Amino acid sequence: MNCDELRSKLTPYVDAALRGGELAEAEAHLRGCAGCAAEALGMLQTKLATRAAGMRYTPSPEFRRRMEQSIRAQERPAWRSLRWPRLAMTGVAALILIAAVTVWVSHSGRERELTKIADMHVTELASVNPVDVVSTDRHTVKPWFAGKLPFSFNIPELQNTEFTLVGGRVAYFEHSPGAQLLFNLRKHQLSVFIFKDETGAHLPWPKMTAASRLALQIETWSEGGLRYYVVGDAPASDVHALSELLRKAARS
Repeated sequence: MNCDELRSKLTPYVDAALRGGELAEAEAHLRGCAGCAAEALGMLQTKLATRAAGMRYTPSPEFRRRMEQSIRAQERPAWRSLRWPRLAMTGVAALILIAAVTVWVSHSGRERELTKIADMHVTELASVNPVDVVSTDRHTVKPWFAGKLPFSFNIPELQNTEFTLVGGRVAYFEHSPGAQLLFNLRKHQLSVFIFKDETGAHLPWPKMTAASRLALQIETWSEGGLRYYVVGDAPASDVHALSELLRKAARS
């Protein structure tokens, strides 16, 4: 698939409408073409921004509270009103609807967050100097962050693995400082972002992220008050393998 063919399929690709061989060809092209990958990322960001604008007036906690009070005010004993079962069912349906909307909003917010992380990864790889401290030695990279971040973290031992540490830099997400580590794996480059977990680990995370439709894989989790993101164009199994190394290092 060449660039012209890919661009004619970008809209269904971003909408996750491609299937089978067309999807495989599109992802293969995006892995090797920075221009088309940037165009696809821009289209996805526009789509997410449009979705966010449409959600500007989603139900608030105050609205939910008023709904619950209204439902309670309408409840009557069965001997006074035969309509009580119908009102009760209506109230239950309303609460279910509000809860579903709340979960959907959280899920959509998570997708936007992961897309921003993917965007940071792509942007830094396009930079002339993607890292500020260049070293394959974790004992050099980790001390470099001392005093630059409000937290500390461990870098895994990579001996007898296919991963190579390239270096690191201070990154910012939602105005909060964090660490970005860059790793090489064969012909792939993977970023690890680490920030303080201030978003609430109880909220749901999407199983399929928007970034994964841009030939990127992301794995995220919370550990010891920190939020980790591993992102790259490597296969999902390799992203998970690096994630497991980071989990082990965090617990040591």
